[in-house]
Amino acid sequence: MFELNSFDSIRIGLASPEKIRQWSRGEVKKPETINYRTLKPEKEGLFCEKIFGPVKDWECHCGKY
Repeated sequence: MFELNSFDSIRIGLASPEKIRQWSRGEVKKPETINYRTLKPEKEGLFCEKIFGPVKDWECHCGKY
């Protein structure tokens, strides 16, 4: 096993368009962003939690779980 604090170099690069498509999931179907009353992302909108993940860790959109 290696130590995380002990390394000689690191390599980073840009992701290709194909790689980004592999990472993506879901589809934006509405132009809305945030509900002005609840301040939560609109379902199927630009910030939809189904597509981009929950706003709060370990909490679903409905707040039940």
